[in-house]
Amino acid sequence: MSRFTLCGTVIHAPVCGEIEILENVLIVVSDTGVISSALEQGCERYIVAKQAAIDAGSFIELEEGQYLLPGMVDLHVHAPQWPQAGNALHLPLYDWLQKNTFPLEAKYADLDFAKQVYNSLVDVLLANGTTTALYFATIHLEATKLLADICLAKGQRALVGKVAMDNIDECPDYYRDASVQSGLDDTRALIEYIRSMSGNELETVLPVVTPRFIPSCTDEMLTGLGEIVQEYDCHVQTHCSESDWEHAYVLNRHGTRDTDSLDKFKLLTSKTVLAHSCFINEQDMAIIKERKSGVAHCPLSNAYFADAVFPARKALDLELDVGLGTDISAGATPSLLQNCSMAVTASRYLEGGVDSSVKQSDRGVANSRINYKEAFWMATTGGGRALGLNIGLIKKGYAFDAIVIDTSVRDSNLMIWGELDNVEDILQKIIYNSDRKNILSVWVQGRLVKGG
Repeated sequence: MSRFTLCGTVIHAPVCGEIEILENVLIVVSDTGVISSALEQGCERYIVAKQAAIDAGSFIELEEGQYLLPGMVDLHVHAPQWPQAGNALHLPLYDWLQKNTFPLEAKYADLDFAKQVYNSLVDVLLANGTTTALYFATIHLEATKLLADICLAKGQRALVGKVAMDNIDECPDYYRDASVQSGLDDTRALIEYIRSMSGNELETVLPVVTPRFIPSCTDEMLTGLGEIVQEYDCHVQTHCSESDWEHAYVLNRHGTRDTDSLDKFKLLTSKTVLAHSCFINEQDMAIIKERKSGVAHCPLSNAYFADAVFPARKALDLELDVGLGTDISAGATPSLLQNCSMAVTASRYLEGGVDSSVKQSDRGVANSRINYKEAFWMATTGGGRALGLNIGLIKKGYAFDAIVIDTSVRDSNLMIWGELDNVEDILQKIIYNSDRKNILSVWVQGRLVKGG
């Protein structure tokens, strides 16, 4: 049986660099929130399916100026950092962690504080069209369980990880796992908790093994986490070759690059997402591709803390599964659409260069630019591919994770000129000029979680 049937214009990106527009398509959503069919006008089933939905009172028709897009997939969110979004961005990464971030994350031993922050964050992300979020939580097991509970209750698709960090040389005394064993035990406990959650039968909330990054973890912790990944076959998230400091640290400690080190500890799998990866080279990309791992490109936060631009064009040309991440709070905005815009901008800086004292021919990295089509693909289809989930497309067999953009909202920065703008023009304007007020409705797994 169908839950509802929606008729309208769909904009999505099945192929990187290409936009597909389906006008007046009929999307039939099953009781389990999966798209059971996408019928185009002229199809013999179209009229029958539309009338059946009307008769059942389950027909939704988009109005003029409204467009159905896949929900945004945010591959990198530090949930506990939400209270400091927009603060301390002037600091170097190491100082930012030690002086601001670790003290804030330590507060999540207080479940009342955690509940307040996590409820706020999930609400804001859903309002911004983020239907799926890959979350770093904190070292606190109970607060991390609470985050999973909140995501499930509010209907957001979420992958939630308890952060593992035990290296006494890099983690403060007040904020680290008490021991390797306690960190591993808590990781196992979270996996088993999420997998047994009542109401999570469709697995909209999933567990993630989460070594913060190599500097924060001892080799014993990394080894144990790799064994847990093999035992439970679950997702993995960590930072990879993010900044000069972090990249150099791994080279000095292990004598090899992040990707090789993570691979050695069995942490590179088809369910792994590597955040940032600004300093990876073609050899790293080859390993990532061979392991079928994904990359979370965080263009805004990279400008503040990586001091480098991820080579998105090269990664896409090599057919890596690349998605986008806001990296709250190193990225100040909760909007993945704004990060689409920033991804395009960053690629142009990489190609064009930024130092005007260097002649133009030597200033940048040739053939580095991406465009709005590739950025949109990363925010939707690419994110779904990186997670290995059937999300990010409006397509039969995919979960109905979708948003309705209303381009006619008053007092918005999004202005459409009917006689000038075709649908691809409108998508560009959505990416560059829309905000949360233009996001009329949000569905996750066929469940309406925002709007009407």
